[in-house]
Amino acid sequence: MAVNCPICAGKVLAGDAFCEACGHRLSAPSCTSCGAPAVDAEGYCERCGLRQPTGRDDAELELAGGPAGVTHRGLRRARNEDAMALVAAAEPHPPVGAPEQAPTGEATAPTPTGEATAPTSTGEALAATSTGEAITAGAAEPATARVLPSGAVVAVVCDGVGSSPRADEASAVAVETAAAALARGLPHEEAFALAKQAVVKLAASEDDAPASTYVAAVAEPGRVTLCWAGDSRAYWLPGGTPLPGSTPLTGGTPLTEDDAAPTGEITAWLGADYAEVVPRVRTFVPSAPGSLLICSDGLWRYLDGYRFPTSGTPLEQARQMLRHALDSGGQDNVTIVVIPLGGPHG
Repeated sequence: MAVNCPICAGKVLAGDAFCEACGHRLSAPSCTSCGAPAVDAEGYCERCGLRQPTGRDDAELELAGGPAGVTHRGLRRARNEDAMALVAAAEPHPPVGAPEQAPTGEATAPTPTGEATAPTSTGEALAATSTGEAITAGAAEPATARVLPSGAVVAVVCDGVGSSPRADEASAVAVETAAAALARGLPHEEAFALAKQAVVKLAASEDDAPASTYVAAVAEPGRVTLCWAGDSRAYWLPGGTPLPGSTPLTGGTPLTEDDAAPTGEITAWLGADYAEVVPRVRTFVPSAPGSLLICSDGLWRYLDGYRFPTSGTPLEQARQMLRHALDSGGQDNVTIVVIPLGGPHG
């Protein structure tokens, strides 16, 4: 029985693997937009050109103890070009001669309802990312690395630059590389440099350079260190009385400043077309319990006058913020990470 090739409309026989006229693989998956069985190995539909949705289009992460994140492609984008990672610091090694402890958990790949549990007690840090990768940060460390204290949490959020090719790949490799480096105790500057190198390697040339914004946090008992480039942001959400300067956001205080022109274009990013980017680093010491919020512009563009949630778990709060972004238009990908500090969750 003869049928038509979905790409060139040439005649093919039932059971053929490829179209002899154009070489199209006849067993290709169907496009989620036009329905043609024409999705190539890189995820693009050869008929309509749509890049197919991925498993991170609606994903959640949750660490034991409370830190949690959500990411969503939004309502107007074909796929999610944001990425996030959460890492729980390793428990310290037991004293020499002490009996070994049983593992306390392991990282799992995220699903819309999944979670990532605490790290094992072997001294390795485990991370789960929104791209479905589990990162183990062990092995020998350079002289600049330090051991993160128990209870520390590493978070990284990257927003692929939509005007660049394969922006989703840039954000994914950046969060995976930076999260593993920070979990090993490397300084922010070194983790950023490694993430930048990983993104630069994706480029075929400066004219074909995937790009991403970047914000990372290491939240330890008593202090938070931040590093960023671009317009992904961090906020402090106090658990009690709002901090000075927080009135416009009804309880949230910005901890980062956008690298952006007055017209809104970003002026710093990870990518081969901006090899000299220098990140900014800040240390923040909270004076009272609260939560650290890290997010992409898919959330913060809707924060004017928004009253942040003050009840529920960090995951429930992140879901409430996501719902607000989607109800407000959901024009961009949305990524939200909430890390409680100094309260009942951490």
